[in-house]
Amino acid sequence: MKVVAFNGSPRVNGNTSQSIKMVLAELEEEGIETEIVQLGGRKVFGCLACGKCGEMKNNRCVRKDDEMNNFIQKIEEADGIIIGSPTYFSNVSTEVKALIDRCGYVSKSNGGALLRGKVGTSVVSVRRAGSTFTYSAINFFFGIAEMVICSSSYWNMTLSRDPGDVQNDDEGIQTFQTLGKNMAKLLKQVR
Repeated sequence: MKVVAFNGSPRVNGNTSQSIKMVLAELEEEGIETEIVQLGGRKVFGCLACGKCGEMKNNRCVRKDDEMNNFIQKIEEADGIIIGSPTYFSNVSTEVKALIDRCGYVSKSNGGALLRGKVGTSVVSVRRAGSTFTYSAINFFFGIAEMVICSSSYWNMTLSRDPGDVQNDDEGIQTFQTLGKNMAKLLKQVR
């Protein structure tokens, strides 16, 4: 089994990345292969709704930008997906939104099998407020894609601003560790 995690923050080693790594550590402890993909800061663009992905029927997008089809391929090959995002004005980063829209459109235009039945979970970092909207945006995507959404003992978020602040959020750390354990268990049950 494999889980691919997308860091939607342009801060490669920021709180979103550190939070994702806490979840991945628990998955690896359970023998699940993991990969983290740096999405934030990449030149990816939103969906044009051109419909070409539905005509091609190959689970790919015709737009040529910074590796979106590689990201979609990684999702296709994974059993579980983590999307991590910082909270920008009560929502996901633009790169995360591009991934959601384009991957979602490609999946729906090709019968939905790209995402259906996979386990998905969100990881959110926030300075103070707005994290539940970010959490919801990611989970709404998983829901409409017919994925199995993994939860934790609290919403999958940390209160942290400056890189490293997550290390001082005891409840956030516990939430991410529990999330990793729950995702490992769920993946084993689903597969």
